[in-house]
Amino acid sequence: MQPTFLTEDFAVYGQMDANDMRAALEAGFKTIICNRPDSEDGAVPFDSLKPIAEAQNVPIIYQPVVSGALSDDDARQLAEILDSAEKPVLAYCRSGARCTMLYDMAQLHLKK
Repeated sequence: MQPTFLTEDFAVYGQMDANDMRAALEAGFKTIICNRPDSEDGAVPFDSLKPIAEAQNVPIIYQPVVSGALSDDDARQLAEILDSAEKPVLAYCRSGARCTMLYDMAQLHLKK
């Protein structure tokens, strides 16, 4: 697993499977965020990964967003999640790009 760190406390990754989830937990991530809707082709169902994180007492949050249609509300929601999330945080989607864009948008709300 090679997540891309955007900051010291926030990283993004592509679609995770059970092995990736275990690797993320072993790497010390304290909060996991799924930004990929289960309905997308190739998505690993959130409910299949959630128990792995929960077994390690790591919060895992389902915040599905549509690629190419990120909204200000999506960014505000991520900002709220990040404001209270234990760090470091790992967010994942299909490739990590959607998480990166959403994170960049959320920064505007974190600074308010």
